[in-house]
Amino acid sequence: MMDEGGSASRPTGLIIGDQRVGVGSPCFVIAEAGVNHNGSLDRALSLVDAAVEAGADAVKFQTFQADRLAVASAPKAAYQLRTTDPSESQVDMLRRLELSVDELRRLSEHARAHGIQFLSTPFDEESADLLEELRVPAFKIASGELTNLPLLVHVARKGKPMLVSTGMATLDEVDTAVRAIRTEGNEDVVLLQCTSAYPANPYDANLRVLETMRARFGISVGYSDHTCGSETAIAAVAMGACVLERHLTVDRRLPGPDHAASFEPTEFSGLVKSIRIVEAALGDGRKIPATSEENTAAVARKSLVAARDIAAGEVLTGDLIAIRRPGTGLPPAMRTRLVGRTVRVAIPRGTLLTPEVILGDASSLGLNRSS
Repeated sequence: MMDEGGSASRPTGLIIGDQRVGVGSPCFVIAEAGVNHNGSLDRALSLVDAAVEAGADAVKFQTFQADRLAVASAPKAAYQLRTTDPSESQVDMLRRLELSVDELRRLSEHARAHGIQFLSTPFDEESADLLEELRVPAFKIASGELTNLPLLVHVARKGKPMLVSTGMATLDEVDTAVRAIRTEGNEDVVLLQCTSAYPANPYDANLRVLETMRARFGISVGYSDHTCGSETAIAAVAMGACVLERHLTVDRRLPGPDHAASFEPTEFSGLVKSIRIVEAALGDGRKIPATSEENTAAVARKSLVAARDIAAGEVLTGDLIAIRRPGTGLPPAMRTRLVGRTVRVAIPRGTLLTPEVILGDASSLGLNRSS
């Protein structure tokens, strides 16, 4: 959201189902089942189960009808030619990967029954209407639909959160999309940085765009990951991605357009665990000692000690005060405040100096362990 001065304000977050998504909340992890079911409902159901077992917050499929998505002459992408029958047209491939209304309903019910949120990406207005009937808690917009402003407007009018991937886009194209959505009064948007290659090279991830988009639009940001490893996804979370999307497959060796760029269940589970560790490691930004450091501080820090045996009544000079471990006595910064003071009891060499051994009332001298 833009403030009155024209600059982006801090993202405030949104609600997806019963989960808050945004700054200060755990990263919302989406297992992108996509079309990795290969047209099989049983495999799609197993992908839901795998997402639950891996600890994902949501499992996401794709909703389309092939004839509404592409014309007969539409070519396949290079990666699709590598991972599917190159003699098959894109439309024929899509027909094999369609999910029926009944199958989507089964998947939605199965996901809810197992405590995971069901999402799906609509590729046309009719598909978006169907997903609304299935009560999806949010809409995911694919990178290829970012410039499809009629679809963005149609979905925005439904008033539900929108997770918008920005693969292949320029910042101006993202700006146009955001304006179209906001014109319909929908402010619940998360922009996902994405590289639309399968698999994507980590060197093309350009994660600094997360901050660019957050600053430009005042919108929460996330990352849709197509790389082969976990590094970029973990880095994105460390940089503030509040949504993380990653493809999930039951077997990366299966034929199909997206399996090769997907994580198998064990890998996905490891990613989720790493994300939760990174979130815990980020902390709250306050620079204070950790409880676990208390013992180390006592051992590693130093205190003021007697450099030699000091007789009662001697006046402390700099050469009588040494700095040694442990750190349980007066801190080194207090040495100049002790010089010139008279000790009232004999102090053996190596003894920690304390206010009590200084002649006079310690509190009146401003001597305390926190000084």
